[in-house]
Amino acid sequence: MKKFFTTLSNIWKIEDLRVRIINTLLFLLIYRVGSYIVLPGVNAASLNSTQNKEGLVGLLNMFAGGSFSRSSILALGVMPYISASIVVQLLGIAVPYFIKLQKEGESGRNKINQWTRYLTIGITALQAIGYLKSQVSADAMLIPNPYFTILNTCLLTAGTLFVMWLGEKITDKGIGNGISLIIMVGIIAQLPSAFVVEFQSRTGGAGGLIGFIIEIVALLGVVMFTILIVQGTRKIAVQYAKRIVGNKQYGGVRQYIPLKVNAAGVMPIIFAQALMFIPATVSQFFPSATSNSVIIALSNPNSWQHNTTFGILIILFTYFYTAITVNPNQMADDMKKNGGFIPGIKPGKTTADFIDGVISKITLPGSIFLAIIAIVPALASLVGVSSLFSRFFGGTSLIILVGVVLDTLQQVESHLLMRHYDGLMKTGRIKGRASIPTASGATPPVI
Repeated sequence: MKKFFTTLSNIWKIEDLRVRIINTLLFLLIYRVGSYIVLPGVNAASLNSTQNKEGLVGLLNMFAGGSFSRSSILALGVMPYISASIVVQLLGIAVPYFIKLQKEGESGRNKINQWTRYLTIGITALQAIGYLKSQVSADAMLIPNPYFTILNTCLLTAGTLFVMWLGEKITDKGIGNGISLIIMVGIIAQLPSAFVVEFQSRTGGAGGLIGFIIEIVALLGVVMFTILIVQGTRKIAVQYAKRIVGNKQYGGVRQYIPLKVNAAGVMPIIFAQALMFIPATVSQFFPSATSNSVIIALSNPNSWQHNTTFGILIILFTYFYTAITVNPNQMADDMKKNGGFIPGIKPGKTTADFIDGVISKITLPGSIFLAIIAIVPALASLVGVSSLFSRFFGGTSLIILVGVVLDTLQQVESHLLMRHYDGLMKTGRIKGRASIPTASGATPPVI
């Protein structure tokens, strides 16, 4: 405990790190305050009776930190930006223009980011119209249509762009990935009420206090399993030839390339979740589609159709995102240029094929475990866990929380180690550990 407080003191002593943490907290505070500002022309007193906090709408509300149910100016959150990022990254595989941009380095990334912002505006405008039609009843409108729809579509679009800007500022001026932290804060905001509701439900007769304690233990087990998946690595030994520069000898030691079991992080589950919002969006624009059994099943987070599709999408996106972020050819070229080789493997293409084979082998179990964690909330709801609390038993919320917290702690750790302070985490760092090069132009919006 003494070491923990000493580490916190060291964090505060580092001016750059202190400023970044304060900036991050201030930006997040601005986001939380904005989530309580209700759209103009909406009767706030009627919101509780007009909002549905269950099912897919409840999940959207969690990502938006409660803004969705409050009809806030930030109600759509960052999900339109995530959707735009998915589209742009898919274009980076199929469209030559975007493929070329990915190879242009920093200037190409800036152009890709600009295209993502333009697409975010279009997606947000469409989702804003659907949101106003489905989530704000006629009784809650204080301004007649079409003025109400035009005004609030512009405000919802501006709200999403503002949240996107906050996320970018947190990434530049703060600590951690801004978009990820914004999503995480929205999820954490729902956690206290979820605990209270579940505790009252259990102590009221459904399982009692023992049942609630069992749920907490099960939740801790799922969290530990999630951390294991997020932190798991496969180490590949690399030998570097001896080099003499001046009077000093370099190389001649064995180092390691740590390949993560889940190299894609939380991106596959966020991408898959964004696509699972499509049936609900379709039903908003086409009310007649709500009678379609397929649309109904895919819109229900507890249905087997929804969870099966969700799991398959996660597995596919895990392979897709790993392929665009981890480049075996670039890793093999870097090793060859620096005089490194994998023992028993020829340098060049053979090394790239070997690394690619290892990545494929560890990605399969990683993607399956990720899919299992994603559908745990549906399984928890089947055994009587409340819908609000079950979302923290796995799925998008838990993986985002674990991934973002670990990533932020690692960034704080790097600041401490650069200044020769003890870090917060026992990472078991390997001497001479090499970093994993990523594909040129891959700029994930969240970690």
